[in-house]
Amino acid sequence: MKYIPLEKYTKAWIFRHRDLPVSEEDLAQINPLTESRAEQIWSEHVSRGCSHPEHFGEGDWAAKDKNWSEKDFWQSAWDAQSNDMPELLSTHLAEWDDNITVYFCYQSDHIIETKWGVFRRHWKNFLFFDNGPLLLGRKRKQVAQFFDNGSYRLGLRS
Repeated sequence: MKYIPLEKYTKAWIFRHRDLPVSEEDLAQINPLTESRAEQIWSEHVSRGCSHPEHFGEGDWAAKDKNWSEKDFWQSAWDAQSNDMPELLSTHLAEWDDNITVYFCYQSDHIIETKWGVFRRHWKNFLFFDNGPLLLGRKRKQVAQFFDNGSYRLGLRS
């Protein structure tokens, strides 16, 4: 089994927050990965040497400045009444189709798999935990990383 049922996911409250409702249809497409599957995805796409974004080392693509091109702030868009993502983020990921599988990687054993369209509509929910998670698209080079100071950076995985 590669998913934890959402009703058994301990952090599912982020998708049931009364101020940021998620439709039942979209909830059905939010899939927390089991610990073993998350660790497999993390090892293949993020890092083989660390378990958390705060600990990236020399061998990790995410630790290399050359892989990051732009920085901006997400907090004001998150606080806004509109559900729109920050413009720079939307532009960076504009080529992604709504059906692309994405991984929102909080740490090696905590990853959520969903579709880009679901993430795009509910990005605010995902960012209740914002201490360095990475947004990756399966078979895509574009990446975004979010920080608890309200900033994010955009880049390309090497």
